Amino acid sequence: MAKFDYNIIVIGGGSAGLVSAYIASSVKAKVALIEKNKMGGDCLNTGCVPSKALIRSAKILSYIKRHKEYGIKSASAEFDFSEMMERVQAIIKKIEPHDSVERYTNLGVNCFSGQAKVLSPNEVEINGTILTTKNIIIATGARPTIPSIQGLEKVGFLTSDNLWDIRELPKRLLVVGGGPIGSEFTQCFARLGSHVTQTEMSSNILTREDDEISQALCQQFVLEGINLKTNTTCKVIDTEDEKKIATFDKGGKELRIEFDKILIAVGRTANSHGFGLENIGIKFDQCNRIIVDNYLRTTKHKNIYACGDVVGPYQFTHTAAHQAWYCAINALFSPLKKFKVDYSAIPWCTFTNPEIARVGLNEKEAIKQGISYEVTRYEIDDLDRAITDSEEQGIIKVLTAPGKDHILGATIMSSDAGNLITEYVSAMKHGIGLNKILGTIHTYPTMAEANKFVAGTWKKNHAPKKLLKLVQKFHAWRRS
Repeated sequence: MAKFDYNIIVIGGGSAGLVSAYIASSVKAKVALIEKNKMGGDCLNTGCVPSKALIRSAKILSYIKRHKEYGIKSASAEFDFSEMMERVQAIIKKIEPHDSVERYTNLGVNCFSGQAKVLSPNEVEINGTILTTKNIIIATGARPTIPSIQGLEKVGFLTSDNLWDIRELPKRLLVVGGGPIGSEFTQCFARLGSHVTQTEMSSNILTREDDEISQALCQQFVLEGINLKTNTTCKVIDTEDEKKIATFDKGGKELRIEFDKILIAVGRTANSHGFGLENIGIKFDQCNRIIVDNYLRTTKHKNIYACGDVVGPYQFTHTAAHQAWYCAINALFSPLKKFKVDYSAIPWCTFTNPEIARVGLNEKEAIKQGISYEVTRYEIDDLDRAITDSEEQGIIKVLTAPGKDHILGATIMSSDAGNLITEYVSAMKHGIGLNKILGTIHTYPTMAEANKFVAGTWKKNHAPKKLLKLVQKFHAWRRS
């Protein structure tokens, strides 16, 4: 084509698409953004924002139940679940302007509502109009994976998408899936008063974490009255005399669980098909994710980029935004300048209580990859601020290269772990070791001091013994 309507057409108005459009428009490129549903995507409408809002309400209730720990003789709370869910919607509305058509239009982005269809590497159809473009960025996200379970469709199952439509608290909630989403909702609804059973096919929940971390969360769930079933696979769902019953295989034995509502949380599937990519030779992996190179370009068409959950390998809002920067810059300035996407310091957090946050390697991954490491541990119950807050459960584990303070990864299980992990993300990104963290002043009393104490533990473990013996003799000589 001799001339294009746009420098970039972005398909998808979630986190990845919005950031791509924002960056492209900020460097004065002509950009079109196409979204078929709601601006803001899953994160704003059905994911991060609503789930954290509901988790916050549940956490407040958990503190009220623990009132005696804080020297409060009597405390109780009454709540209306429907009002809690309306609060969630009000919070979405409050954040909505950040991701709105109005905002992006004011930034110079041409926003379109409807189903995009990719006709060629340079043509996209929207609402009967064909737009031409130098580059395309695919940011279509993902959706909840629905497993093949006999009878599931008959019981009106919940997912992280439609959960927000309910206004009556389930008396008996069955959560199928032990990953981050399933675990967050399991604890949340248990604290709201549902009798929750959580099932997981593997031997542990949060299988990507070290076993001791997963097991510690399991113990917390049991303390909170959650019925946890691991090594358990759902086979059939039946209705008997208006009762809903799920039948599981647990170690070769049949297990039947009665429930009122069932929440399916077994992962997410990329939204990669149905809008033309398969017709122009785009390749997909076994999980239907778009295959891209180190510059986030698709394999056949180097002017078509992809980012966010439709690509992976990390399905996090912040990773989608991270990839979006590379997509926008590479699309606009390649071949003059292009950047390989950097996954060296990707953090994540599971927002249970305690929170579980990680960046880089943990022991499980280091062993699997054959990477040598040392591990330094610090128990949170030793931290002054954790003691004053009665939030003493948890641990920090930092992996370093043998004999060095170079950080390979960190795992934090504690109150506010999602914020505490940022220090390690910065350290790994900028090549800062534990010695420099130890030499950094941390405010007292805060949870962040734990990061300094981990560094102190590492330093103590690597103290120069021969030098210390000489110093001891020197001090003895000065006393004589």
